[in-house]
Amino acid sequence: MKRLLLTFILAVMILVAVLWIRAETTFENKQLNLPQNTEQLDIDQSAAVERFAKGIRFATISYDDPSRIDDAAFAGLREHIEQSFPLIHQTAEQMIFNHHSLVYRFEGRNAALKPALFMGHMDVVPVDEVTQSQWQQPPFSGAVVDNIIWGRGTIDDKVTVFALLESMELLLSQGLVPEREIVFAFGHDEEIGGEQGAARIAEHFKQQGTEFEFVLDEGGAITDGVMAGMTQPVALIGIAEKGFVNLKLIVNDEGGHSSQPPEHTAVGILSQAIVDIENAQFETNLTFSIETFERVGYYAPLSSRLPMANLWLLSPLVESAMLGKPSSAAGIRTTIAATMLSGSSKSNILPTQASAVVNFRILPGETVETVTQHVVEAIDNPRVQIESFMQNEPSQVSPTDSLGYSLIEKNIRQLDNQILVAPYLVMGGTDSKHFYGLSDNVYRFMMVRLDPKGLKRFHGVNEQLPVADYINAITFFHAMLKQTATGQN
Repeated sequence: MKRLLLTFILAVMILVAVLWIRAETTFENKQLNLPQNTEQLDIDQSAAVERFAKGIRFATISYDDPSRIDDAAFAGLREHIEQSFPLIHQTAEQMIFNHHSLVYRFEGRNAALKPALFMGHMDVVPVDEVTQSQWQQPPFSGAVVDNIIWGRGTIDDKVTVFALLESMELLLSQGLVPEREIVFAFGHDEEIGGEQGAARIAEHFKQQGTEFEFVLDEGGAITDGVMAGMTQPVALIGIAEKGFVNLKLIVNDEGGHSSQPPEHTAVGILSQAIVDIENAQFETNLTFSIETFERVGYYAPLSSRLPMANLWLLSPLVESAMLGKPSSAAGIRTTIAATMLSGSSKSNILPTQASAVVNFRILPGETVETVTQHVVEAIDNPRVQIESFMQNEPSQVSPTDSLGYSLIEKNIRQLDNQILVAPYLVMGGTDSKHFYGLSDNVYRFMMVRLDPKGLKRFHGVNEQLPVADYINAITFFHAMLKQTATGQN
């Protein structure tokens, strides 16, 4: 018995030693070792901030009902851009798609170089009336208070549009003559899928036979205090994005008076179907989490490195921990969200039809078809009809060894070499999804810093951006555009 106990203790000690050694040796320093760029841009910062702030004041809202679009707001924003950036409008070929989406093409001298596409979107989400009073500054004020710019679009995503325009205007004033063609594409309906903006732009370039060296759109950001255990900020570059599909569940019944109900009403059957779906969660996949952690694991505390270096044994614990938080759970599986319900029009009327909408965000590896089949099998009830609407397949995965990724990574590190850089999976959708087929190298990153509070301001209350972050965005895009256009890397 004593020998058995000693053997057990020895085995545990060996296991602990193996786990510790792997935690200490598995992760290498994969961050670029670059000096920080101390160059100061020759730009009137206060004027640049005011141009951006004025852009926020145009309520370019996307509604699910396209008939509600405020054409005057989009026209006003376009006129503001034309007046604010004269060199761009003297130099670039300009195109307008479906009245409001803008494209600027800066011709390159070297036709052998594939063009590069930089994207952003001009539309914003509505502000809920019930939250109006919670805003510290009016949501379309463009107020600049204590070096903070306030309003819808300061983060999502007029910051990218105006930082790109400011950067290119400055480069043109400095005499830039591109070797590589540069294209800007600014959609007007990204928040409702981009079908009338980015999709039409992509179709135009497809008909032209254009192939882009890389595409850079919004998506990732510099996160601070978001990745568990990381004390340094981490810039996340989106190399793929989830797909989505809405499945409408419909149950028809005879209806009648609520005083004489059947054993299960249409609402009851529908409710059980929703519960069945929620109880049939999709399998987890750590692929993207592993790829992200491999780039920053060298800097992580032992408490994070030990489980990630020993997934051969501890993957169930890692998955369980990640599934405990909605933010991390969304990165390792296809998500299920019941979002809409309808029944009868009165409390004492049995519904002749009850319906619900369930939204799925699809992890690469799954498809709209496999998700739908999963739901059919989970419900297993022929009385529940299933219809799909508004859908998009998950994107392909872009490489991290391309020119585009390398330039993004390099310029983040040169702007601040305390920032770690890693690839990741974008949970939501972006306009860049329309450009697969025109480039294998599609990336999603915006030069803003976000902490946990900042993340909640996406589509939320008190959206805001520090002036310093906006100037950093201009600095970042100035370097990106210059190096991309001139072939420096």
